[in-house]
Amino acid sequence: MERGVYIMTKFNEVKEKNLERLELYVPVVARVHGGAHPEFHEVRRLFERIDEKIKEAGSGKPELDDEFKQLREITSNYTVPTGVCESYEAVYRMLAELDKAYHA
Repeated sequence: MERGVYIMTKFNEVKEKNLERLELYVPVVARVHGGAHPEFHEVRRLFERIDEKIKEAGSGKPELDDEFKQLREITSNYTVPTGVCESYEAVYRMLAELDKAYHA
């Protein structure tokens, strides 16, 4: 299999697995933890932009390098803060997995 095709296949698999749950979890985590973790509001904004670009691209590969770069900076490479719920942790795990598949 050609490398570019493999990368898109992997990205599409991860996207299918995580995107719908991220759409549900991100707003809830922002509401619950946004006061104590204001950086999560920026995570939400970036995720919404990623989600929009993925949907606009359809089966093509969206340009997400800037968004993932900013997410890695804001989250210290998806380091989960102490004292947060499992949903917060799940959001970071799913975003990290999406980032890794995108850059594979």
